[in-house]
Amino acid sequence: VQLQASGGGLVQAGGSLRLSCAAPRAITSVFGPLSLGWYRQAPGKQRELVAAITSARTTNYADFVKGRFTISRDNSQKKVYLRMNTLEPEDTAVYYCNTIPLGQWGQGTQVTVSS
Repeated sequence: VQLQASGGGLVQAGGSLRLSCAAPRAITSVFGPLSLGWYRQAPGKQRELVAAITSARTTNYADFVKGRFTISRDNSQKKVYLRMNTLEPEDTAVYYCNTIPLGQWGQGTQVTVSS
């Protein structure tokens, strides 16, 4: 099962973006109970967890995005979102969404932050 991320783009430092992730039909009937996460992979670096949200909407963030990024979910739309504010050049990466525990990786979305 692969979740597909979208919404990336080129933005100046200090700007904002909202990423979206849609669940495939294969898991729409079980989307609500799933824990979900946003991950990112910068060039030459390992993929890392950025933010996570449980079925109860408990959220957890990596220290490097706390206070800047917000993860949310819409179970009726079977989507998970990542609102990114005050973007920094260090946030440049391909962003992915996935279930927790991890499933197959889907297509990510490129976020590029210019200084």
